[in-house]
Amino acid sequence: MPAAFFCLAEAEVHRIADEVVLMSPDRNAARAEDYFERALAVARQQQAKSWELRATMSLARLRRNQGKVQEARELLAPVYGWFAEGFDTRDLKEAKALLDVLEREVGE
Repeated sequence: MPAAFFCLAEAEVHRIADEVVLMSPDRNAARAEDYFERALAVARQQQAKSWELRATMSLARLRRNQGKVQEARELLAPVYGWFAEGFDTRDLKEAKALLDVLEREVGE
């Protein structure tokens, strides 16, 4: 894989590594969180909004699974709010669905 591609997709590589960690038998949440934070930092540095949305959704899911529903919603809502178009894309549909679930759970 060319180095230039890795640089462009670095945030996604970190996010996927995190998903793999969460699927492993030991489910090391701290290690997974480190990957998500790195993915977010890279996406922000590159100003890659789609990668940042994906990393934020993954981190929000982790927070929700940890019982930190309000924190998960507070992470995802502003990132989702940046988008003004593309709401028919898979990522934005998933983000909206997750945000709806988080908002219902916060309201309970």
